[in-house]
Amino acid sequence: MVHVYNCHPFASQQIVQVEQEPGLFCCGGGALFVVAVGGCKVEAYSLEQEGCPLLCRFATMGTVKSIQHSNIGDYLVTIEEKNSATYLRAYTNWRYQAEEKARVGVRLLGHLLRGASLRGAAQMEIIEIPLSERPVAMACCSVTGDLLVGCDKTLVLFTLRRQNQQNLSQQTLQSPWQNTQQSSSQNQGQNPGSNQNLSILDFERSVILHLPGIIPNQVALCGGYVAVQAELEVLVLKLDATSDPKNQEEAPDTPQTADPVEDPTDFLLLPRHQELLGNRAKDCGLSVTMEKTGLEDRGQYTVSYVLYRRFAPDFFQGCTVEETRLHSLQLHPLFTSNQSVCVDEPACVFCFFSLPNTGYLYSLRGGVELLSAYQYPEKALEAVLTDHLLHVITKSALQCFSVRCAAVAARVEDPYIDTTMRACPPCSLEVCALRMQLFIGLRSVCVHGRHVVLLSAADTETPEEAERNAQRRTIRKWTGSRPRESSAVGHGWNLYVVGTVSPITLYHEMVEYSQRYAETNPQAHSCRHLLSEAHLLLRASLLQPAERQRTGSANPGIPLRTNTDGEAERQMDMCTDREADRQALEEAFRENCAQLADCFSRGIQRDCHLALPYYRMSGLSVTEVIGRNRPFPSSPHSYGHGFLFYLKHFLLEETDQILSQEAADEVIEIFSQSEPSQLVSVCASPGMVHASPTQTWQRLRHLEDATGVSVPLTIAMATMALRLDDLLQYTQLMDRHAEMMLVYGFIEEPTLLLHGGSGGKDTHTHPTALARHLTHCQPGLLMAAMVALHENSKVQLEHADQVFKELGCEDGLLVDFWEAVLMASSQEVVIQELLFRLASVYIDRLAHTQPDPPHTPGTSRSLKSADDLINSCSHYGVLYPWLSVLTPAHPTSSPQEEALHKLQSLLCGPSLSVCSVVPLLERLSEETLWGFSLHLLCATRMGQYDSSMEKLLDRCPQAIIPYANHQLQDTHMALWWQKLLPELCNRTRAAADNSILLAALKETLVVVAMETSPAEFLELLPDDGTALYFLPHLLTCSQRHLLA
Repeated sequence: MVHVYNCHPFASQQIVQVEQEPGLFCCGGGALFVVAVGGCKVEAYSLEQEGCPLLCRFATMGTVKSIQHSNIGDYLVTIEEKNSATYLRAYTNWRYQAEEKARVGVRLLGHLLRGASLRGAAQMEIIEIPLSERPVAMACCSVTGDLLVGCDKTLVLFTLRRQNQQNLSQQTLQSPWQNTQQSSSQNQGQNPGSNQNLSILDFERSVILHLPGIIPNQVALCGGYVAVQAELEVLVLKLDATSDPKNQEEAPDTPQTADPVEDPTDFLLLPRHQELLGNRAKDCGLSVTMEKTGLEDRGQYTVSYVLYRRFAPDFFQGCTVEETRLHSLQLHPLFTSNQSVCVDEPACVFCFFSLPNTGYLYSLRGGVELLSAYQYPEKALEAVLTDHLLHVITKSALQCFSVRCAAVAARVEDPYIDTTMRACPPCSLEVCALRMQLFIGLRSVCVHGRHVVLLSAADTETPEEAERNAQRRTIRKWTGSRPRESSAVGHGWNLYVVGTVSPITLYHEMVEYSQRYAETNPQAHSCRHLLSEAHLLLRASLLQPAERQRTGSANPGIPLRTNTDGEAERQMDMCTDREADRQALEEAFRENCAQLADCFSRGIQRDCHLALPYYRMSGLSVTEVIGRNRPFPSSPHSYGHGFLFYLKHFLLEETDQILSQEAADEVIEIFSQSEPSQLVSVCASPGMVHASPTQTWQRLRHLEDATGVSVPLTIAMATMALRLDDLLQYTQLMDRHAEMMLVYGFIEEPTLLLHGGSGGKDTHTHPTALARHLTHCQPGLLMAAMVALHENSKVQLEHADQVFKELGCEDGLLVDFWEAVLMASSQEVVIQELLFRLASVYIDRLAHTQPDPPHTPGTSRSLKSADDLINSCSHYGVLYPWLSVLTPAHPTSSPQEEALHKLQSLLCGPSLSVCSVVPLLERLSEETLWGFSLHLLCATRMGQYDSSMEKLLDRCPQAIIPYANHQLQDTHMALWWQKLLPELCNRTRAAADNSILLAALKETLVVVAMETSPAEFLELLPDDGTALYFLPHLLTCSQRHLLA
């Protein structure tokens, strides 16, 4: 379906003053090139100046049959005939023909004579391009400046090269499809009065594609994409150049064609409709053989099938061959201002071709897709695709259709399109036709920037002749032959240049047009469709890079004399104008987003979610959005689904925008009337902190009366009572439910306790007024709720830290929270993080105490003691028995002593990595026994038993036996007689009156006698004459051995 809107896209119209009837014309580089019927002369007119004055004229070497201009390189290429022979020629530096008695050089492709080339850099050159077959069609790449020539059975690709004037050495390019546009712009901007830093254009025949199954009548080339159009079929290929030179001689994998019919004159073959996209296009039955002809080895060329489309003529409607042939083949690139890929490659490439009654637009990059099918009201002669519009001519009118190029490019450029952040009308949006401009006898069209050039010629046939010829064409048998060109010459002709309005002007007209629909029916589909069309129109302008806007619309013509100061001033004015235009486009874009959001906010439920991204893109505040969505007088209590969806998303997602009291009260009323089930969540939103507590209390009470009691509703009402300083009411409400039920309520509605924290680790989290109150009155409830929120992934550990620090509890409740999470968590990453944090806190508390921890109770106590943690948390281990000898327990413990026991318990547990704690323990001295116990624990956990026993014998020998009984077991049992026994013997010999050492020696001998054989025990006896002391133990060992 095609929508028709009475918006006029044309701003001006002027007639080009040509002397002879135009036969061919093209435009580019700010100029219009005209060739008279059967003529051998090209006239160039300026499109950027009023009246289109003549720039220059120059003669060709033959009768021009086809002409094209390339913006990259600013050259013309023609197919010419002379003496029944067909030639392909390129005309470079044509602007120098504006000078009187300008010289012209003629040379063959690739032939650069040093002297002639130096002169050629300052004169027009005609380059003869020899071909083995007759050229029938040609196209220039708008991205690279390369040239594609279509012959009867082959396609020949010529790569544009730029020769340096000083050494005539070819510049190295990255690939044939990535010619530097910078060099081409330099070529366009050169001054003919200066001969410095000039380059000479040349072409290199790089690839030949053999297509025996298709006879081209039109070709197109764009960024490596090659399109071929026959009378009823279109084939699009992709050429890629790689740096891998291997397998160059291997034939490409191409489909095999069926054997031809021996006598086709006896049959009438009717092709069927067929559309093959992507890789399926290789099954089209057309073989493609690639032949590389480049003189230099630049790597491997690969060809892949992209698109194949074939049509069949419909004889039931009386269509003739002329009425069913394709025309207007075009590959159109679209660059964006924020391309993530190479800036020299287009972000999107589109393919357009047309039948007389229908046009087809495909997107090629990122997957082949049919975007739009254009149904023309009458037979179309030609069509030209641009970024903003599709221009189509019939015999009597110029008509413009909308295009979906911007919708595709927006999704390529911005990954957040089609999310809650940003939106864009879909690529499948139905197209629209704008107001047509009537003409008489239109024949051809071309477009450059905002200029549409039309050729019209009067029909010379009488009505009787026209009817007779029409009947003859209708009954003529279709044979697939190319139609014969008419030789009739009209009595009158005109060459028009129609100026189109700027996109923002057309946008304002579309908006004004849409308001007519809005006055009668704000929810009319046409109103939304027209605003979507206006949106895509603005997007196409905003996506376009500034440099391409400049080069695409500015005249690259070269004046004979340049005023440097005036040129600089003109450039500054152009930059200022472009900046002002950009700002106007952005302002109009935001306005359009707001208008689209208004449509979706009141629209049907299916598309109501689009109100959110469009309102976000509009930059409107929530208060402004509320003002735009107040109900109509006819339905005072009705709010649109899209508006409610936007409000819920804004309020329930954490945001820094806080509503005023007036706006917040209005939001309370909106949800009370439209969606009361969301009222608790809305009241708990951080943006509603200024809402009137009295009004909110009343609405919550009314909701409770209507729906019954619920825990989140009770907590929300208690919050309002707290804001009203009604502590009695607050206490009554909180006492309705048990503590665990209140915890479940906080899990269901976390914003009752916390604000923020949903945007990732960088988002700041704040406690609510209720959380601050619980800190002083019910810290246990706050702790349980925070742990439950963490375990249910409602709050991250970093955000919980922020909350407790903001509450001023970083040394109290925060540590209790870590201990509680450590007991509840099963995530290994969280466990290791908390173990390290807790060990650091315990060490820090011990580092700021006296040499011996005081035994008086502290003023601030933890919620969990060391014994509680040992009994309830597996990460806290039971204290080793020998620690009670080093640090005996006291009936009344201080916070520092609690920290010591918790740290000792962590070191005795199975989870803490001792190596990570050792550097932190350097802050604690070993002079005190409690400090010594911690260092000894770490050394023991790391397996340093020898040094640990030596230190223990030095500092506290009475603890050596409990230490050995606990630590020297199983695989370490041998240390009793290998390390401990010799060490005790030596120390006892040195201090014979030390009863502690003697007692330890006796205990050690008892263990050694039980664990060794008599022979082993004998070897352990010292040789200093004290064996008598060991005989009782040796006897015990022998008796045990005999019994065994």
